[in-house]
Amino acid sequence: MFTKDRVRMGAFLPPHHPNDEDPTLAIQRDFELVEHLERLGYHEAWIGEHHSGGFEIIASPELFIAAAAERTKSIMLGSGVVSLPYHNPLMVADRFLQLDHQTRGRAMLGVGPGQLQSDARMLGIDATTQRDRMVESLEIILRLFAGETVTHESDWITLRGAHTNLKPYTWPRPPVAVASAVTPSGAKLAGRHGLGMLCLAASVFAAYDVLDVNWGIACDTAAEHGRSMDPADLRLVVPMHLAETREQAWANIQFGFKPWEDYSFSVNPKTGLLGLGGIEEAVKTGLAVVGTPDDAVACLEKYWAKTGGFGCFLHLATNWAPFAQTKRSYELFARYVMPKFADRNSQRVASLDRMKQNRDEWSESYRAASQAAIDKHFQGAMPPKKEA
Repeated sequence: MFTKDRVRMGAFLPPHHPNDEDPTLAIQRDFELVEHLERLGYHEAWIGEHHSGGFEIIASPELFIAAAAERTKSIMLGSGVVSLPYHNPLMVADRFLQLDHQTRGRAMLGVGPGQLQSDARMLGIDATTQRDRMVESLEIILRLFAGETVTHESDWITLRGAHTNLKPYTWPRPPVAVASAVTPSGAKLAGRHGLGMLCLAASVFAAYDVLDVNWGIACDTAAEHGRSMDPADLRLVVPMHLAETREQAWANIQFGFKPWEDYSFSVNPKTGLLGLGGIEEAVKTGLAVVGTPDDAVACLEKYWAKTGGFGCFLHLATNWAPFAQTKRSYELFARYVMPKFADRNSQRVASLDRMKQNRDEWSESYRAASQAAIDKHFQGAMPPKKEA
């Protein structure tokens, strides 16, 4: 049975940076954030791939991962995600096997069909082909990771005796996760190959409604192929900003929420990136958090009940708040939310309770022992009495 004390914490960096900010400094701040997360004990950071819109400015998660790996020692670093229809699968396999070696096993391959239609249109890719191309590409990549020589011909991929130079550093292959939102396509693919699931829109109402459904589809598909899905490989991406009070949290996000909201409606003019109802409704229903550590614990409990257990909770790095308050939010989560959610302090609490319950008896025992030691000292120090 998968238990709460096994849940990992991480961040998902698209990244989001407003268009009035210096992009060089913004990328450096992303590196600083990953270093900060590692110091706090976060387990994972995922970095996105985007090519248009101006807000999400990392075009190559592999480049970012390589640089971040040199600045860190333990945190796992994933592509969130490589948009497979944009790339030749041999190139993707080669790059991630190299990263697998460079990072000594800390690189994770997250894949998806591509989110921004503005990206796909620049490449002349029809939206109706993207999911099928993702499946086609990923199945080739998995064969290459396994050391196969691949010959493949389709309307967009040509490989003739393709193979990689490197075997995986991580056995049997680097961790692989598939993007999943509302449709079951990602869940089916994850189940067929025993891969992880990245639920990128867990806080969007439509996606939240089918979290358990899609996980069930993944598990059923895995069973059909003689596999089983591990809840440790189920990751949820949720926007969250924490402060000591709800009022302070809402005040903090006034810094950057409006530009982020404007961008989200540029991506999806009907619902934005949070779905119908926006941030207020998402927070009210507990699907996102702008509030206190206690609010975050309640949010995690809600997702746990919905999914039956998940392996990693990923903060969506929105840059709603100033950087100092953003770092403080991650610290509050690590310091107060995860210990309470995972019940890490139960033995400490029990130990303190036992001390309180016995304090009168034990304090008196200690006082008496101390007095006895004092009496013994002075009795031994007294000179012997002279005989008359």
